[in-house]
Amino acid sequence: MLEVSFNSPQCGWMSIGFDDGVTEFHTTTAHAPYIGALADLMVTLTQMRTGESPYERTLPWNRDPEEFDLRFAREDDKALVQIFEYPTGERDPAERKMVFTHLDTVDNVTRAFAATFDQLFEDRDTDEFEFNWRQPFPFAEYQEFKKNID
Repeated sequence: MLEVSFNSPQCGWMSIGFDDGVTEFHTTTAHAPYIGALADLMVTLTQMRTGESPYERTLPWNRDPEEFDLRFAREDDKALVQIFEYPTGERDPAERKMVFTHLDTVDNVTRAFAATFDQLFEDRDTDEFEFNWRQPFPFAEYQEFKKNID
């Protein structure tokens, strides 16, 4: 079973992790340069869950100097999550390396993300999310995502 963790942001950085019991990947991620990455992730997962199959989308994700792509693909009720790392911001496909991959049902994958999004939402005031992430919490995208999970 996939476990996803996005820990409370601090000074524009957030620790994220993925663990499926076989492989795991942990890193820190930055709030820039891809402003809105968290909202885009919620939209992508909503579309993967509710849209037509096949579905595929790759999101650029933030870190400095490394960068990542989060790739989501759906075929019928199966969802594939892949994370690729680039050593620099040049994002040369020849230099990327896959650092995590997980295949499961669409329901299991989206519920794994829901658990960590719920925690971010519940702790947003205590953790001063907007100040520490340097971006507003994506309320509209979170509500749409939750509407399609419950």
